[in-house]
Amino acid sequence: MTLTKVKLNKKNQELYDTYSNFKEVIDYCDKIISGEKIANNYLKKACERFIEDIHNDRFILKPKKPEWCINLIESIFINTKTDEKDRSFKLIDFQKFIIYNLTMFYLANNPEERRFHEAFIFMPRKQGKTTLIGAINLALSLLDIAEGVSCETFIVATKLKRAKESFDFILKNIENMGERSNFRVLDNNAEHSLSRNFKVANGIINMRIEAIANDTEKNDGILCPYIIADEVHAYKSANDYIVYKQATKSYKLKKLVIAITTAGTNIHSFCYERLEYCKKVLDKQIEDDQYFIFIAEADADEHGDIDYLNPKVHEMANPAYGYMIRPEDMMSEALQAQSSPSTRHLFLSKSLNVFTNSSNAWFDIGEVQYSDEQYTWTIDELAKLPITWYGGADLSVMHDLTAAVLYGRYVDIKKNIEVDIVISHGFMPITQAKRKAEEDNIPFFYWQEQGWLTLCNDDVINPSDIVKWFKMMRDKGFKIKEVAFDMYKSREFQNEMKQAKFKMQPSSQKYWMKSEAFREIERKIKKREFYYLHSRAFEYCISNVKGTTDAEDKVRYEKVHENRRMDLFDASVIACKSLIIDINKQKVNKEFFNQQL
Repeated sequence: MTLTKVKLNKKNQELYDTYSNFKEVIDYCDKIISGEKIANNYLKKACERFIEDIHNDRFILKPKKPEWCINLIESIFINTKTDEKDRSFKLIDFQKFIIYNLTMFYLANNPEERRFHEAFIFMPRKQGKTTLIGAINLALSLLDIAEGVSCETFIVATKLKRAKESFDFILKNIENMGERSNFRVLDNNAEHSLSRNFKVANGIINMRIEAIANDTEKNDGILCPYIIADEVHAYKSANDYIVYKQATKSYKLKKLVIAITTAGTNIHSFCYERLEYCKKVLDKQIEDDQYFIFIAEADADEHGDIDYLNPKVHEMANPAYGYMIRPEDMMSEALQAQSSPSTRHLFLSKSLNVFTNSSNAWFDIGEVQYSDEQYTWTIDELAKLPITWYGGADLSVMHDLTAAVLYGRYVDIKKNIEVDIVISHGFMPITQAKRKAEEDNIPFFYWQEQGWLTLCNDDVINPSDIVKWFKMMRDKGFKIKEVAFDMYKSREFQNEMKQAKFKMQPSSQKYWMKSEAFREIERKIKKREFYYLHSRAFEYCISNVKGTTDAEDKVRYEKVHENRRMDLFDASVIACKSLIIDINKQKVNKEFFNQQL
């Protein structure tokens, strides 16, 4: 074979010629990097990272470790989830790539320490994730035992039934080896574990594996070198993951937390944030040598859309395409998704591994994000542009999220640009923020760190804090023509704003009065002419909007999830309505003036 992209030095060429699985992994990387094998953008970057790492002097390569694990799995493991007569466990290229990454690299400054201490494996369903991770864990455990090191693993999932899938796979393989009698197995309503003591020259070492349900209060304080965190997209908060990562903290040389998941429908989840972090590592924006990352997903096209009927897109998202995933089955699912919009988001998230918002949500969050990504203006740059700004305020009942926005339209005829811009800011009493963050899983403190939220020191929302924000924006140079607000709950706010010399405009909360502005925001998003300064807080709110239309096609909108918020979006609609009214007035005045001439 002639390598088209991968260049090997003399040492790596020797490994390539000596170890058959190393050769297969290198060939796999070569095909993906060269484009011979269809893959998504971040899988290409993972392969490029692997090739760079095998030439990096900071790492020692120990190919005998992954070769031992692969040979063990393929020689004595069986696939318990197949209806085929041949149940032997034959690893395919991407699975060997994962095993090689996790087990071959050691640190040059400490040759006994394995490089990767954390892994994020992100791929669609039906790729054999459960059996692969179970096989890797058992192989790693037996490798540790062979090297005279005790090991313990906790398999964690939101539901115990899910955690038991990997455990049951491991247990069945131990039974198939004829070794169950040598293990202490507890598999009842109280506990699901297996353990065994091994005699070595200097004493007794132990191997133990247990499946548990995610319960951070109950499980806080466990200690072990290995954690398998399954279905991370269902974790409610970062704490659900951090507790288990902390369990490995006292270990140094050989420890590993494997997070394995499929995409979900909540872009405000810990899983989505971790996915974004891992992408930054592969993009080389962040350096994290201890983190192994495998991302298999469908890439969006140049317009931000997913061509879900394209077989090439199916293949790039599914590393087991043509093996465990039959192409004809994927196409059949895609055609069903085309004819059933209500289930399309499930096909995108589960089969193409793309995060989506709820099927009830009005806006496609991918479209929203893609529109926003077209622009990069900063606050200071926007303040200098010739834009008339319209304020919007949605005040809460004393102690919940309050929203303030500036909404403007930037027009550049020469460049053929007409972009609607939303600068949003939230306000929340600090005494309520922690409780609401825990109860409703809203990242208020992250929003504060990013400058999208002010945590007020009072027990309730102080209108003065909102007034200060509008004054600050005006002082920065924003030309604010008027501020629209809901009359309900806002008398004090209105009076203070008038004293600060702002023109105030009462705004109706009746849905038919707001529908035109709602539709205008929708139109600008679809035209990729909507910018919200990459605010995750605004994304959170717009993704929680659902709507119904009446006989006149006016939109009545409300929350998708009652315990989430949409206040920043609602304030934007109020402000957009002011912009529309003012533009229409200007058109009427211009027409009247032309008639007089």
